Order: sequence, then structure tokens, then C-alpha cells
Amino acid sequence: MTADGAIWVLGAMSGTSLDGVDAAMVLTDGVQVLDFGASGYRAYSDAEREVLQAALGLEKGPEVDAAADVILTAHTELLSGFEGVDLVGFHGQTTLHVPDEGRTCQIGNGAELARRLKCPVVWDFRSADVSLGGQGAPLAPFYHFALAKRLGLDAPMAFLNIGGVANITWLDPRMADAAGHGACLAFDTGPGNALIDDLCRTRLGQPMDRDGGLTRTGDVDDATLGAFLSDLFFTAPPPKSLDRDHFAAWRSAVVPLSDADAVATLAAGTASAVALGIEHCPTPPCQILVTGGGRKNPGLMEMLAGVLDCPVAAVEDFELDGDMLEAQAFAYLARRVQRGLATSASGTTGVAAPIGGGTISDGR
Repeated sequence: MTADGAIWVLGAMSGTSLDGVDAAMVLTDGVQVLDFGASGYRAYSDAEREVLQAALGLEKGPEVDAAADVILTAHTELLSGFEGVDLVGFHGQTTLHVPDEGRTCQIGNGAELARRLKCPVVWDFRSADVSLGGQGAPLAPFYHFALAKRLGLDAPMAFLNIGGVANITWLDPRMADAAGHGACLAFDTGPGNALIDDLCRTRLGQPMDRDGGLTRTGDVDDATLGAFLSDLFFTAPPPKSLDRDHFAAWRSAVVPLSDADAVATLAAGTASAVALGIEHCPTPPCQILVTGGGRKNPGLMEMLAGVLDCPVAAVEDFELDGDMLEAQAFAYLARRVQRGLATSASGTTGVAAPIGGGTISDGR
């Protein structure tokens, strides 16, 4: 630990895209982000991904048990290779997220992971928020706020994370505290990459629309897009969050379309949903920094630039690592949990008052 209370925390994230585990180290006191350390990635095999997909939508049962074993094995293999770790933030794998019913499930035994790594682990970040009426998501906004402070930004802006589901954090870095009134507004905007990835796997045997080739060459089906955008989710005010399969019916809607047209239409839905989400922000952001796998799809980035009224850039333009930003976020949140600081507030999840979630297992 440094004199200012900063320690090296290793964060791990397995997202709704089910591609693998990201891990990244951050030097933080839970308030400031002081430095970035080593990072790594462990892909899931096709067999492991099938096990994980079988558990989606479930909270218990043999499918969930099998998926939990995959999560624990993959995280142990990746995280045990890091050195100089004082604390681990372990998100686990979301299999079910229905916060309006008070239900959320992130599989993965943090206590057992702590025992295997012989290091304290913070886990189960979402349950406390949901139990108190919050959405339990998104949880990265406080980290986004700390990054904006680190970058020295001085006007309202937004981080857009396009993973399996897309979520946005509008923030005002002029505020003193991320938990303060008016500092942050965060919510899921709609589908991110999940539907595109699922289509590419099913039709083409490919994990994604690599380099945005299909997105760029396909024609958007306006009728299908219009029907999609009529979903009441888009007009509902924040706070709001989504299960990965909330828009699963849209898979059927694009079945008649060619591969390229289907992907382009799905991508247009993602971009248009973000534009509708911006309408809920207190003021228009001066710029949007994009993280998550979606920023690697040039066609999707072009669509975003076409529907948004402010500059759109990948976080790499600001010397941040878009592949590891969510893993870094759970490192940062783990230190906040350890120090008893809030990890969510009314502006980020809709919970009545700022609270700190998470369980700490010491590894003994």
C-alpha cells in the first residue's frame, strides 16, 4: 500500500458476449485512478461457451452448476498468472438479470476463488443494490467518473460501453463526488453486440462481424428497425437495465434478411437506441468515448457518428484501453467496497441512496 492508501487491485470481467475473461490491474485508493498495470485475456473454448449459453436465463440447476465450474476454472487459470496483487475484484458471469422482479444472478464462487488465489476477493457486486430496489446495473459509472477526473475533462460528457448489451454513463466531471446529485446518470440503452454475434455464429460460424464488413455492406431494413424501436423500453426513463436476451425476438425478425442486411439492421438498432438514450441525459454530452467490443466495428462507429450530435471516439484516442476498461472498473469498485465507499447511487442504478455492494472473502 502506498502512503495515500492506493493498492494494486486486479479486476476480472466475463461479459454477456461470452467471448472470454478480461483481467486488468489498477493502482487505486478507491477514489482516484493512479496508474494502470498488467492485463490479460483468457478466451472460452467453443465447448465452454456452449456450457455458459446453456445457463443463460437460469438461477440454479445442473446447467448453472456446470457453467459456474467453467467460470471458476477460467478465472483461476488467468488470474493466478498475475503478480503483486493486493486485492481481486471478481464480477462472475451474469446468467439472469431481471431487477424489476428483484432477481439477478452472477455465477462464480468468489470464496473458492479467493482460496485458490490465496488473495482477498470482492464479489457479488450487484445483489445488495437489487435487494434495495436498484437496477444493479450498470456498475462502471463511478469508475468512468474517476477516469474523467484523471483525464482532466471539464464539461459534461459520456462513456458508451458496447458489450453484449450497450450502456451509457453521462457524467459531469466538475462535480466533486460521483455519488453526488447530478454527477452521474447511467443506464442500459439497448442491445450492443450480442444479437450481431449470435447471428454471425449461427449463420456463418464466426464469432462476430469482424472489422464491420457485414455492417458496412448491408442495407438497413427500415420496417424491421422501426418495429424494433417501438419497444417501450426506449421511452422508459432511467434507471433501467436489460437482460442479455430482452430483445431475443428480434433474432426472428431479421431471419428473412440476407446476412449483411440482417447484421446492418441489428447494428442500426444498437446505434439508434443509443441516440434515443441520449435524449434522457440532463444536457447533451460534449463528446462520447466508446469502449467495449463495439468500438472495433467501423460500420457501427460510423452509424453512431451519423445519429449523434457530438463527437464520437474510441477510448484509445484518450490513451485508455477499451478492451480492459470493464475489468479495470471492477478492480476500482473492489477497492471501494474494501474501504466502505459507495458503488452505486440513484443516478446510476436508481437505488434510493448511495450504497456499497459486494462480499469480501479473505481466502482462508
